[in-house]
Amino acid sequence: MAEVLIRTEVEAAGLADRVSVESAGTGDWHIGERMDRRASAELARRGHDGSRHRARQIEADWLGRFDLLIAMDAANLRDLRLMADDDPDLLGRIRLFRSFDPDAEPAAQVPDPYGGGPGEFAAVFEMMSAAARGLVGELAAALGEPAGD
Repeated sequence: MAEVLIRTEVEAAGLADRVSVESAGTGDWHIGERMDRRASAELARRGHDGSRHRARQIEADWLGRFDLLIAMDAANLRDLRLMADDDPDLLGRIRLFRSFDPDAEPAAQVPDPYGGGPGEFAAVFEMMSAAARGLVGELAAALGEPAGD
């Protein structure tokens, strides 16, 4: 869901030609699979299309390709930091997703709604939506662009 929401915000801010968005997990559980049907249903309910998403796993050699790496929770944050292998440049590019939401508590995480029902997916959608807006606002500012029109 995060990739779809970030892409939507990037496009709305007019940054699609300057910002690329990719999604990959730190685990290999669902490589090649579509997103969870409940996540896709929540996106569709809110007017978004997640049908093209396929699960991938990030590899350590990818870290240098990206200016920013976003973790959903503390476990993913730890995994990304381990992949960064104490490289200060890479470590400085890794952040928790909810750190972009000005209303979120420090170190707030996105809970995995996988075992839950539609209500959990809706709550996670809201968290991610707020974080995506904050992220793209920061990106626009860093790129010297007005944040969304």
